[in-house]
Amino acid sequence: MIISTTENIPGKEVYEILGIARGSTVRSRNIGRDVFAGLKNIVGGEIEEYTKLQAQSRDQAMQRMIQDAKKIGADAVINIRLTTSMVMQGASEILAYGTAVRFK
Repeated sequence: MIISTTENIPGKEVYEILGIARGSTVRSRNIGRDVFAGLKNIVGGEIEEYTKLQAQSRDQAMQRMIQDAKKIGADAVINIRLTTSMVMQGASEILAYGTAVRFK
C-alpha cells in the first residue's frame, strides 16, 4: 500500500477514488508518565514519555487508516493528514485520514 501526503504519485495514474480512509485512536496519560513528566516540567526539556505516547498513537492511527483503505480495495492513500484533538482532560484523539484510490 502506497501512503503519501502528496496528491499524486509519480509514475502512477489514479483511475478511481474510493473515498476517505481513516483511522483513529484515543489515548490517555497514566499516573506513572505524569509523575516523570511533572519532574521534567520542573527542570525543563523534552518530556520523552509523552513524545513516545504520541508517536505510538500516530503509528496506530496510521495502521488503522491503512486497514480501512484495504477493506475498500485501495492501492494507495494519498493526501494524508494527521490531526489531534482533546477528548477530555488528559485524553486526546489522533486521527489519520486521506483519499483512498486505485491506480490504472
